[in-house]
Amino acid sequence: MSPEPDAAPAPSLTLADAGPPPLPADRGPLSAAVLGALRHAEPSRPPAGLSDARSADPWGEDAQLALYVCYELHYRGFAGVDDGWEWSPALLALRGRLERAFLAALRREVGEPPPLAAVLADLLAEPPDGDGPSHHLLAAGTRQQAREYLAHRSLYHLKEADPQMWAVPRLPNPAKAALVAVQYDEYGAGRPERAHAELFAAMMADFGLDPAYGGYLDVVPAPALAVVNTMSLFGLHRALRGALVGQFAAVEITSPPGAARLAAAFERLGASPRGTLFYREHVLADAVHEQLVRHTVIEPLLTGTPDRPGAPDRPAAEIAFGALAYTRVEDRLADHLMTAWRSGRGSLCRPLPPPSELAPTRTQLEGSPR
Repeated sequence: MSPEPDAAPAPSLTLADAGPPPLPADRGPLSAAVLGALRHAEPSRPPAGLSDARSADPWGEDAQLALYVCYELHYRGFAGVDDGWEWSPALLALRGRLERAFLAALRREVGEPPPLAAVLADLLAEPPDGDGPSHHLLAAGTRQQAREYLAHRSLYHLKEADPQMWAVPRLPNPAKAALVAVQYDEYGAGRPERAHAELFAAMMADFGLDPAYGGYLDVVPAPALAVVNTMSLFGLHRALRGALVGQFAAVEITSPPGAARLAAAFERLGASPRGTLFYREHVLADAVHEQLVRHTVIEPLLTGTPDRPGAPDRPAAEIAFGALAYTRVEDRLADHLMTAWRSGRGSLCRPLPPPSELAPTRTQLEGSPR
């Protein structure tokens, strides 16, 4: 867990606080309609071209980007885009259609979940013959592949813990208190420079990547967008709060072994201490968080009562679904990365620019642990 703050630091600009990102380029008719509306129309006017989402592949580049852009309006938004778009009825209607298609695709992938206890037990079992991205980067990965991996992950880790915060007011008080305790660590335990998003930004800078929030949206493909969209989908819907808890549990349970491999891999690839701190922090922190989530978030949720008399109460099944849905989208991303790397191709929509020397801010230098 993050250390206790020894003093309240003065507010200052940190690496990931560069303001909202610019709008990306479109990847098809749906994302073109969304982006065109955000660029040119007024939020109070129903924009044209936002109605047809039925034929789009829910896993495809076009639908995933359109959904990501709609969701991002609930986070930091985009540079030059009116904040009124967040609650535009026309845009929300399109988002709803995209969400229903994506949620249906996730449920098809998962099927009927097995019992929650079995799901959690499977997550706790580290496969002895793992061959995913963290294994590859440790054994044979290149520094360029590490940079690609960080670009993929930046869309979530530069806003780490934000989707899960939407669950807090929707949980019973015991689960709420436990989740807030975990989130306190995620946001730096009172020290802004120790927030996990800031540690990730420092790691990006160490690898010559731009740590600006959303800076790689234009080059990250659909499998990585789907990982973040799954969290946003679960977080923004009260009816899916159990799925969000399951997603969070899956992250905390499976993170420590992979984080240990990535820290070792990045050290092998020449990272400085600030280039491995994010993952070294997660080896210990997520091992503690896993216990908190399982015993003090999930258990109170399972012992709660239905919200409405006569309503079906399937929190265990929804938690299991959320955990399995998240592992499915992670598996899709892992397959995408490994297919590209094994064939000698890059895994992004287009190559990254050469590494740049991105110096940390004064806050980062003074606040980073020695």
